[in-house]
Amino acid sequence: MRWEVAVHIVNFMNKHQKPVLTGQRFKTRKRDEKEKFEPTVFRDTLVQGLNEAGDDLEAVAKFLDSTGSRLDYRRYADTLFDILVAGSMLAPGGTRIDDGDKTKMTNHCVFSANEDHETIRNYAQVFNKLIRRYKYLEKAFEDEMKKLLLFLKAFSETEQTKLAMLSGILLGNGTLPAAILTSLFTDSLVKEGIAASFAVKLFKAWMAEKDANSVTSSLRKANLDKRLLELFPVNRQSVDHFAKYFTDAGLKELSDFLRVQQPLGTRKELQKELQEERLSVMPDQGVLQSISCGSRLEESRLNYPADGGVGTLNSPKSNDIKISNIFNNVSQSKNLNVIFHGEKKQNQKNIVVVLYVKEEMKRNDLPETAVIGLLWTCIMNAVEWNKKEELVAEQALKHLKQYAPLLAVFSSQGQSELILLQKVQEYCYDNIHFMKAFQKIVVLFYKADVLSEEAILKWYKEAHVAKGKSVFLDQMKKFVEWLQNAEEESESEGEEN
Repeated sequence: MRWEVAVHIVNFMNKHQKPVLTGQRFKTRKRDEKEKFEPTVFRDTLVQGLNEAGDDLEAVAKFLDSTGSRLDYRRYADTLFDILVAGSMLAPGGTRIDDGDKTKMTNHCVFSANEDHETIRNYAQVFNKLIRRYKYLEKAFEDEMKKLLLFLKAFSETEQTKLAMLSGILLGNGTLPAAILTSLFTDSLVKEGIAASFAVKLFKAWMAEKDANSVTSSLRKANLDKRLLELFPVNRQSVDHFAKYFTDAGLKELSDFLRVQQPLGTRKELQKELQEERLSVMPDQGVLQSISCGSRLEESRLNYPADGGVGTLNSPKSNDIKISNIFNNVSQSKNLNVIFHGEKKQNQKNIVVVLYVKEEMKRNDLPETAVIGLLWTCIMNAVEWNKKEELVAEQALKHLKQYAPLLAVFSSQGQSELILLQKVQEYCYDNIHFMKAFQKIVVLFYKADVLSEEAILKWYKEAHVAKGKSVFLDQMKKFVEWLQNAEEESESEGEEN
């Protein structure tokens, strides 16, 4: 009886399920499972599929689309793109790992395609479809293209041309960013002329897809617009050489673009140099007066009161010192003491700014109108200004009086004077403590021969900017009336004589 009870208990316990760990169990669908491949197995599978698809690029695209569900594109992205471009896995430097074994290579790749724009564009569509289907390949493809550009020396000229065309087309349709071009600035590619030659072919293909404005806009966004000269060795990094090289290649739009952009970059560099180094030394009034152009620097010619009252205008006297003659001979002379009328050696620092800016203007083909504005900015940024409005005007006049002869050298043209006036107006408006100092600054510059009567009158009538217009025109009203009366008196005296 006891034995039967024991059997019943055992049978009852066996009917109940044994305890298991709690939690949710996930099952991976078979279609989502990736087959485990080594790089060589991945290569063999890919090469076999490409060879079977042959020259039918639609079949190639379908093969790549379907195979991505079982091949691990994410892990072997570099192998995938090496084979699609070069037909083989690439070793560091660009040599083909399987060059001796044709069974591990494919001829159905970019490097084996016909060298014409339409064929390469069809290959570009294969890359577009692949990356649209597998978005995670986007960054890997960008890195692959940067790598291939570094390997250019290992490729034949024909292969370089096809890669340039592919890159240009992919840049044009937005698959690749312009940042990949930074690889071209590698010293070895630049020195051997590969960078410039490749860039020309790339830009031609790019501009066959997009207009010049789109290309230059992409270069600006990638901060490459000011680096184009770096495609050439240091001894050939000039705007003229770039313009000739690209114009001869049929890319005049890029030549014109660089001619416009280069002065912008040069002005920024010049402003930085002036701000940090050249203007750290205060120019001496006497030295710079001696090299100032023209005759109007003589203060005796003008008796207009500094406080804005009415004075008398004396006739200007002639001055035999011509700054243009001095600067034309600066490069030929080794003795600055002689050129600048025997000034002492320690005072030569006072003219460094003038010499430096003139040299930069000549070297970079900068017009005077481009320089006068940045000089004003540098001069005004060189001082920690007083926060009190009643004190800042006096501080500004004292500071600008020292630099007035410097500004006079670079305001010999009417347009330069107008630009300076507009810069002064904008500065006084943007810096509220200077609002009441505008008229005093203009009068100072008039006395120091920085600004002419004609420029001031033109500014007052038509050339002023919108910022603070009503305030500044009101400040200048009495001075402008005085200038007009003085001009009328001068004309009437001339008629009587």
